[in-house]
Amino acid sequence: MLDDIQNSKQFYFLKRWFISILLIPVCAYLLYHRGEYGLIDNADLVIHEAGHFFCMFFGKFIYTLGGTLMQIALPSLIIWYFSRNNYKTGIQISSLWLGQNLINISVYAADASAMKLPLLGGNHVYHDWHFILGQLNILEYDSTVGYIFFWAAIIIFVMSILTPLFISD
Repeated sequence: MLDDIQNSKQFYFLKRWFISILLIPVCAYLLYHRGEYGLIDNADLVIHEAGHFFCMFFGKFIYTLGGTLMQIALPSLIIWYFSRNNYKTGIQISSLWLGQNLINISVYAADASAMKLPLLGGNHVYHDWHFILGQLNILEYDSTVGYIFFWAAIIIFVMSILTPLFISD
């Protein structure tokens, strides 16, 4: 009888923390390989460009910021949806996606002065973050802005991993 109780506690712990255990190496990989282009980045790029499209009627600044806004808003809306439905795994995976987007944004923002990243459209387009930070007169702080997004990604990753502390099955 005691063995059954022990086994059920172990099963419950494993069931509750299984996704978190899987997320740890994924988060570490994403942080370590910051700036490398991966498969999910193709979807993120489409979402980024859609953000420009949806914001095109709000002036050049919001239009330019729209790509980044969409990269943050879409995963955040999905997190909100899963939160409303108390679906822990959905929250964790969506949070991972949000963090991954924040890492991409951190690389793009930190490149604002150097403008060395290859852009969709080549030399015929302007660098979003060069324009945004230039308009805000903080272009010289592009690395700091990049690190703010990077640390936000780390915080989101930690929250994703620790989600079982806040949401029970």
